[in-house]
Amino acid sequence: MATSIARFSRRALTPNPIRRFFATSAALATNTEAPKPKLTVSPSPDRAKWDYRGQRQIIPLGQWLPKVAVDAYVAPNVVLAGQVTVWDGSSVWNGAVLRGDLNKITLGFCANVQERCVVHAAWSSPTGLPAETLIDRYVTVGAYSLLRSCTIEPECIIGQHSILMEGSLVETRSILEAGSVVPPGRRIPSGELWGGNPARFIRTLTNEESLEIPKLAVAINHLSGDYFSEFLPYSTVYLEVEKFKKSLGIAV
Repeated sequence: MATSIARFSRRALTPNPIRRFFATSAALATNTEAPKPKLTVSPSPDRAKWDYRGQRQIIPLGQWLPKVAVDAYVAPNVVLAGQVTVWDGSSVWNGAVLRGDLNKITLGFCANVQERCVVHAAWSSPTGLPAETLIDRYVTVGAYSLLRSCTIEPECIIGQHSILMEGSLVETRSILEAGSVVPPGRRIPSGELWGGNPARFIRTLTNEESLEIPKLAVAINHLSGDYFSEFLPYSTVYLEVEKFKKSLGIAV
């Protein structure tokens, strides 16, 4: 009797694999629900189309769209926003930001704004001078400089890490040393070297130094031409076009 009870309990604890398979299948069949219909959402035609694949270089603000000349070099990671005009032969180097959201910013012929510079413009100037930022022809703005609502006349050099505040004026053929700070409304006379915080007169430029100012701008312009030639005119978009044609069965 004890032997038959032990056999019965062993069979109960270890069911037949075939019975277990059919029992599981039956349980799944009873618990399976009908698939829910997939919701299809069609995008609105009025929805703005943004490109999130990388940094946006040209940012229009309202009716204002940055204008860049054909032969001007603008590095790929530069940001131009709003009322910005980059004239022929000029160059804007890596990491610079020209933000013309409040007023105009103009970069003249053969001028250059080097790495990590920030150029901005205010609504109005406390000195009564034009609030727009003007960087005239053959001007070199050193790296990491900050310019706000200032006017730089032709053939000037702004040293690295310099700060030019609202309403400041740098006249023709002047040089600012590196790290100079020009207070609001300060005027740098023509043909002089200034430096310091705040900027003070150091000495008068020699004739040779004045002649070297536009030569530096031209040399940087020639260097930007080497960078400009490295850009493919069509990028790699043609690969996506060919892939799209193949998906439609169009001969490439």
